[in-house]
Amino acid sequence: MADTAFVGSAAAAARPPLARRIWSTSTSRPLPLRSAGVGPAGSVALRMVAAEPVPSGSSFSNPPTPPSTRLISHTPEWAALLAHKRDVIDSSHLRDLLADEPRTMALYAEHDGVSLDYARQRVTVDTMRLLFDLAKAANLQGKMAAMARGDRINSTENRSVLHMALRAAKGDTLMVDGVDVNANVWDVLERIRAFTERVRSGEHRGATGKVIKNVIAVGIGGSYLGPDFVHEALKTDRDASKAAGDRTLRFLSNVDPVDVLRNTRDLDPEETVVVVISKTFTTRETKVNAKTLRDWLRNSMGRAPEVVAQHMVACSTNMEGTSEFGISPENVFPFWDWVGGRFSVCSSVGALPIALQYGFDSFERFLAGARSIDQHWQTAPMERNLPILMGLLGVWNMSFLGYSTRALHPYTEALLKFPAHVQQVDMESNGKHVTLDGDLVDYPVGEVDFGEPGTNGQHSFFQLLHMGQTVPCDFIGFMESQNPICEEGEPVSNHDELVANFFAQPDALANGKTADECRAEGRSEELVPHVTFLGNRPSVSLLLPICNAYSCGQLLALYEHRTAVEGFIWNINSFDQWGVELGKVLAIKVRQQINQTRYHNRPIKETFNASTARLLDRFLNGSVGCAFEEIVVDE
Repeated sequence: MADTAFVGSAAAAARPPLARRIWSTSTSRPLPLRSAGVGPAGSVALRMVAAEPVPSGSSFSNPPTPPSTRLISHTPEWAALLAHKRDVIDSSHLRDLLADEPRTMALYAEHDGVSLDYARQRVTVDTMRLLFDLAKAANLQGKMAAMARGDRINSTENRSVLHMALRAAKGDTLMVDGVDVNANVWDVLERIRAFTERVRSGEHRGATGKVIKNVIAVGIGGSYLGPDFVHEALKTDRDASKAAGDRTLRFLSNVDPVDVLRNTRDLDPEETVVVVISKTFTTRETKVNAKTLRDWLRNSMGRAPEVVAQHMVACSTNMEGTSEFGISPENVFPFWDWVGGRFSVCSSVGALPIALQYGFDSFERFLAGARSIDQHWQTAPMERNLPILMGLLGVWNMSFLGYSTRALHPYTEALLKFPAHVQQVDMESNGKHVTLDGDLVDYPVGEVDFGEPGTNGQHSFFQLLHMGQTVPCDFIGFMESQNPICEEGEPVSNHDELVANFFAQPDALANGKTADECRAEGRSEELVPHVTFLGNRPSVSLLLPICNAYSCGQLLALYEHRTAVEGFIWNINSFDQWGVELGKVLAIKVRQQINQTRYHNRPIKETFNASTARLLDRFLNGSVGCAFEEIVVDE
């Protein structure tokens, strides 16, 4: 349990932010922007999505509420943070803040074995008090409760956001629109348990009678990144690895045929089951790859119906589409429209491939870890709430300090795919430019996330982190290794060598190295500017016992909820993703043009701009198509 307590002086007096005005092209209403020199502005007071009933006699002819009164950047709490940044933080350095032992000891929280040290953030105890005030002004905990009970907080798609229900304990009840959501979730999970146990035991065999040993999961985006992160993390976990035995799990995501070759090249189709993951069963990349693997199976075993029936299963809600494809209805495992793809790893999307590879018990331990953080997020006070603390620090760094990029460094190779998953969770969720009310935000939102396991990242991009632009960092470390090794003649174990860097890098980023320290080392005056480290670069450190299924679940939920906290404060919809649609639509038009020019000798349409038309013409004249038996007209 966390033991953090906050004590300190009252916050600095609030000062209203300066502003200038521009016209929004989408709303034709003036929107305030933070003026230069004041610093980036930041966040939006989110309103509840459920509409209040209109009183009798009310009229909609009243003028709309001005955007400035809806933006949290125009609240006293926001102004107080701006004043605090100007008066206190701008003139401070982490080197000095870390020397303040009471402050440093206060900026720490823990839950269920997860320790969060945020003493290397550019904050004081007063900063945190002001951020908690901002959270209250944004009704953060009210919005968290609305999410948990199934309110339709995804207002642009009129959907609930219930990925926490995917890991609720069996027997719990959550009624939404008259339906027990948890009961439905566990109905599917129990079907997955039964099916995966039949496959793993050899009861369910391939069409030629061979035991199924290989799994290829076909999906893209959230249907791939989350399950792949868990798979890579469990590969070297002692219990999960033992359960996997000589089985193989691979993920086919890219529609690039090279990805098909890499996934199938050394596998026996007769020993392989293909899991097609697509909610609608219409995603182009997934559908094309699924057809390609169906042909791969048929080319080996023939076109009898049992080839697809025995070797292909699906995670989808489109029963008609999967049936037409040849997949048996009993081998289709649904998930729901209240599960966003990037939040779906705890649904059948992750359960089916992970349980096939590592057994359902491993997946249940993963769910239990996520559930632990879910319960903590919903019940712990803000001052000791890990996801809330991380989310508020994200808002502070992005919207007040102006740090638009954030890096994630897990100090275990087992989490090599975790940064990519967090990248999608965060950037697809919070990469927005309008609030839930449709107003242009007048403060920075949505960080650019990237990362690499330590110590690999240190020899790749840490030069920039230490001496280039400031990038807040998350460091994730573990007390024990999945594979402990001790080499005679070395002063410490291999894992201790790794963890030494986990502890050293945050201090190096925070403290830096002064010019005087460089001179004391005997550096020449010409070299001193080049070896001086400015420091004052913020980070948080997360320390967990060991990387296993349970701790992976904890990390998943921790970062999911960090993203939600930021979105709730900013008053943006973290649960839709309209930004991915436009490129898809344009890709269809290009695909149609390729078909019409390559196979029907039609010229490139003038609707393409000159740049696209030039490159498209060069592509068509420099590449070859397929010798189809039947030429399809794509229009």
